Amino acid sequence: MVISNRERVLYVLVAVIGAFLLTRLFVAGPGYTDVFYHLNAANRLVTGQGLTDPYYWTYIGATDALPAPSHLYWMPLTSLTAAAGMWLFNAPGDYAAAQFFFSLMFAGVVLVGFWLGGHLGGTRRHTWVAGLLTLFSGFFVRFWGAIDTFAPFAIVGALCLVFLGLSHQSGVTQPRRLVYAALGGAFAGAAHLARADGLLFVLVAWAVILWMSLFDRSGKRLSMSMLITGGIVTTVAYILVMLPWFVRNQGLIGAPMPLGGTQTIWFTSYDDLFNYPPDSSPATLFANGVGGFIASRWLALTNNLGTFVAVEGLIVMTPLMLAGLWQRRRERFLQPFWIYAVGLHLAMTFAFPFPGYRGGLLHSAAALIPFWAALGVVGLDDAVMWMARRRRRWNVSAAKWVFSVGLVGVAVLLSLMISLPNRVSPQTASPLHTALHDTLPTDARVMINDPAQLYYFTGLGGVVLPNESPDVIVEIARKYGVRYLVVEGIATDGQSSVALTEQLQSLLITPPNFLIEQPFNVPNARLYEIRY
Repeated sequence: MVISNRERVLYVLVAVIGAFLLTRLFVAGPGYTDVFYHLNAANRLVTGQGLTDPYYWTYIGATDALPAPSHLYWMPLTSLTAAAGMWLFNAPGDYAAAQFFFSLMFAGVVLVGFWLGGHLGGTRRHTWVAGLLTLFSGFFVRFWGAIDTFAPFAIVGALCLVFLGLSHQSGVTQPRRLVYAALGGAFAGAAHLARADGLLFVLVAWAVILWMSLFDRSGKRLSMSMLITGGIVTTVAYILVMLPWFVRNQGLIGAPMPLGGTQTIWFTSYDDLFNYPPDSSPATLFANGVGGFIASRWLALTNNLGTFVAVEGLIVMTPLMLAGLWQRRRERFLQPFWIYAVGLHLAMTFAFPFPGYRGGLLHSAAALIPFWAALGVVGLDDAVMWMARRRRRWNVSAAKWVFSVGLVGVAVLLSLMISLPNRVSPQTASPLHTALHDTLPTDARVMINDPAQLYYFTGLGGVVLPNESPDVIVEIARKYGVRYLVVEGIATDGQSSVALTEQLQSLLITPPNFLIEQPFNVPNARLYEIRY
């Protein structure tokens, strides 16, 4: 298929205009903790405070003081991208400015979808349908404009898989093969800078080499020396991209990467993310036998299966994209993709079940969306051809067009039905945050359910409420200079709060002696002074 320059311009225009319209229409402000965190870090960087945090939203990776080095749990690319937009428009704290490069990244993801459709299907119909399915990607549409890892990880992850696939195709010269391998490694490094599980892409590169050396039955097998050379080039490129971050961490925390996040393997519940000290281990997971291990993995399996079918596959496209992949399972270009897809779902189900089903899989699967879109449309063709062999009177060409248009229509309708009711408007401070800003000293540190949101609206630092008994509060407060505790979301009977873990609920009924309730005229909230 030959694509004219005019068509390329049209693809770019559809991708860019569509991406900017959708991101701005559905996400015009921060809506949850991850976004508040990345925005805060970006704003502090742009305003000359460096990559630092004035609060802890989790105690995993926490140092002994505040402010502290940022991104000791999450990775920095999202904040760096938001900071670049703020810097470009000289608009610190402005959400639209921070969102600018995220919209461009989403446009890049759509263009990858266009390209993959043409590459796998070979016609303009495949190109357009795959690109539009990537643009109107169902549940993901309401997240592409968030200052979160969705758009950054999707573009660098998808490009990593594209270049790794190209590096193993037949008919590619060795110099070009090495260039593709280097680009794949560079984007693997960028993916790791976006998300900690981006490290999987390097493992995928070597897994493909192992797979090809053992199972490649094609007549033009690549030599082992070619495969290993490509793997080395990929790894070196990855290290070069990650090296500045490794050096930064080594200087600040004495290690290239913080390892606290690996504790999530041993969680017994999602609230373990807020344990103090962060003490999840094999001993805690298996304290009551293997029942907790099995239950947690089963919970993740059922939830992640739903994510795969409904979120990644838009429900109706799931069987089509699986059929398309199965028919092309031996294509070298797709081997990095399906190895990553399988590895990601296994990791988020059996290794990291609680972070996985609570959002980790959703975030990381963003890199798969343009591939699933392209496989969905070629799988649709496979299904039509299968039916045509049983219905001789079918007009195959017309059927392919009709079902392709119908598939895009379903994707558009689903995207709008999900995204419009969940639209995030520009945010203003809540009565709670306004009262805290007006009541507390400007240098006060607060223990609260969402310290990232608190800092965004008030500039007050602090720590997160721990998943521990109330007696731990004073220990944390003393360590980090926290003087106030806020409980929000209190039930009308004053006996419980949605902001408190089960272990902390008792402080509403019998608060410890070190908690002194303060006058605070905000419904369903209490303010305490912590005395120590």
